[in-house]
Amino acid sequence: MESYKPEDVVKNKEIDVHPSLFNVIREKHNVEDKMLKVKHRVGVYSAKGGVGKTTVSINLAYTLNSMGFKVGLLDADIDCPNVTFFLGINHRIYEYPLKPFEHNGVKVLSTAMLTDDASKPIVWRGPLIAKMVGDFLKNTEWGELDFLIIDLPPGTSDAPLSIMQLLNLTGFVLVTTPQHIAVVNTIRSGTMVKKFNIALLGVVENMSDGVAKGGKEVAEALNCELLGTIKKNDLISQLSDEGKVPVLESKEILDEFTKIAKKITEAEK
Repeated sequence: MESYKPEDVVKNKEIDVHPSLFNVIREKHNVEDKMLKVKHRVGVYSAKGGVGKTTVSINLAYTLNSMGFKVGLLDADIDCPNVTFFLGINHRIYEYPLKPFEHNGVKVLSTAMLTDDASKPIVWRGPLIAKMVGDFLKNTEWGELDFLIIDLPPGTSDAPLSIMQLLNLTGFVLVTTPQHIAVVNTIRSGTMVKKFNIALLGVVENMSDGVAKGGKEVAEALNCELLGTIKKNDLISQLSDEGKVPVLESKEILDEFTKIAKKITEAEK
């Protein structure tokens, strides 16, 4: 997606633009002004649900933090947030502008922190979801960060679309599993990312048997790097269910995520 400054749109009579684009451009500038102290903004994404985007997001964030980086973690799954459950966070946020909750050295923000009962469903239509994404980006005191890891929901609309439109992203990490249907939907995700001219940092195969067939298929189809594999490991599920961060509890799991994190940080130098 090409980006235009408002004055460019006015000057170029040949550009056919819906009036709502002016609002998007204005909001994008507001977001960028607010996010100036966030160096790298990395989305973790797949159109397929159940591939482990939240698992990858959380463990990638804490791996980067263990490497000495200042890290934020945004749960952009607005109507079905899970990050707080995986981290065992019961913190509630009542102040505005929003202030992330620092948990074991990582700044965390989720809509689950904005409700009195995180177990109740959040039933919102698309426009309200988009507005909440905007608030997370332009009305949150993130402070200085080296990395903001954004855990996106599945699908190709609403929250993912708002993130791509409003935030100058460093790039996306795609997540797949070995299953063919996950591969197909992850390729769809990467195709959407490319339409917005956002970099694909690479793909991670989660719940892998170590062969990475699905991850290789996605990487080849989208011409991006296979960042690594996370082997199917019951310990990851067990620790996540207990509200613990697997990379902080297991050296083996940390080593797997460190290989991936190093490739991402090397790409950003």
